[in-house]
Amino acid sequence: MPDPAILIEWAGFAARWLHVITAMAWIGTSFYFIALDLGLRRAPDLPNGAQGEEWQVHGGGFYHIRKYLVAPPQMPDHLTWFKWESYATWLSGAVLLMLVYWVGAKLSLLAPDGPLSAGQGIALSAASLGVGWLIYDRLCKSGLAARPTRLMLLLFGLRTGMGWA
Repeated sequence: MPDPAILIEWAGFAARWLHVITAMAWIGTSFYFIALDLGLRRAPDLPNGAQGEEWQVHGGGFYHIRKYLVAPPQMPDHLTWFKWESYATWLSGAVLLMLVYWVGAKLSLLAPDGPLSAGQGIALSAASLGVGWLIYDRLCKSGLAARPTRLMLLLFGLRTGMGWA
């Protein structure tokens, strides 16, 4: 039976590479859609609700793309949804957090001579993530959403305070 520490290291290695690869796919997809948005052109024959269109060529084939700001009246039977890159990046990051910081709490999460036990450190880490997300979500849905600079400064201050604490 292999040593559990070695298995955890290999799992962390696999999660880290999965996280990096899925993040590259997510960033690449985002860059593609930024380039697509920048290349959109208005055309006189665009359907109602279409913002623009673009023609592209790749791999010997031609692609005709139209962007709608809201869903068209009739949705196609086949719809490609670019979501798995972000989901896989988030999930692999969560696994990586658990393996590196929670399983290895005594090495990576806590100070060697600190007052917290591993269980307390893990609970504090998980609680700060949950409470932090709730605060972030509430602030983004508040009236501050109309003033993004103030919202960003407040969030920066809160994040700095949480890091210091």
